[in-house]
Parts: sequence; structure tokens; C-alpha cells
Amino acid sequence: MEIERKFRVVGTPWQSLAPGSRYRQGYLAEARGVVVRVRVSENQAWLTVKGPTRGISREEFEYAIPVAEGEALLELCGSREVAKTRYRWPVPGGLCFEIDVFEGNNAGLVVAEIELEKADQEFVRPDWLGEEVSHDPRYRNSELSLCPYSDWSSESAGSEDSSSSA
Repeated sequence: MEIERKFRVVGTPWQSLAPGSRYRQGYLAEARGVVVRVRVSENQAWLTVKGPTRGISREEFEYAIPVAEGEALLELCGSREVAKTRYRWPVPGGLCFEIDVFEGNNAGLVVAEIELEKADQEFVRPDWLGEEVSHDPRYRNSELSLCPYSDWSSESAGSEDSSSSA
């Protein structure tokens, strides 16, 4: 079970972190809230099935696959691909924010996610944590593959612009 909260990022906290990991991910199928995704990094690939979202929780099944197969599956995704660089920001309690800096049609969007053990779990909130968008489906990567950030109007994208914050 994946329990995740998602936030906009204010400023550029990832610039002080070690180099991030670049990911390309594509969406092979989506029906009745179930998503089938392939993700490829520098030397790893995964096939993931995510169940329907209920609040901030959803079932997730992830399987390592050979990188060559991941690359081939990405080709099947066509335009439903999202590229990003992910940075890890540990916080007390053994938790970690994953800061995703999106590229391509989603450039300018920076989102931080934190996976929790239970929905009401407390966690340290860094000062760069902006608006919570956990319940806004536009911020799901599968949705960004269909309606990228560059297509959002400035009014619907929210008032925070992480690309211009210092």
C-alpha cells in the first residue's frame, strides 16, 4: 500500500543536494483508476501497477525489469511519457521527501512527495514545502503525461511558481 502526500516546492532546495537521478516514465494503460507504468533510470527499470486512489492511499505493485525491456516498453507509450530528475531530502523519523524537478512539457513544475506508513502520520515540514496538492489529480504523473504543466493556464496552475522563487 502506497500512502503518499504531495506538495508544491517553493524555492530551489534540491540545488544543495547530491546529484539527482533522472527518470523517464510512460503509461501503458489506464482504466477504472488502475494505471500501468514503466519507469527507466540510468541503469534500472521497473513495471508498476497502481490501483485506484482512495484519499492519499493506493495499492502499488512494482517489479524490476531489464533496462532494455523498459526502453522498449517506453516506446509503446508514445507521447504519454514524463521526464524528471528526482532528489532525496531525508527528514527526522526515517522519512524522506522525493523532490521531482520535471522536464520537457512539464518544465517549471517541482513537486515533493513523502511516503508515509499511515495517512495521519506526522512529519517534519521543511520551510520549502508549499501548497499541498495530494488531492489534486492534475499533479499525478499519469495526468501530467496527458495534460502537461505547460498546458495549464497560469490561473489553474496555482499561485506558487517554484521556478521563479529563490
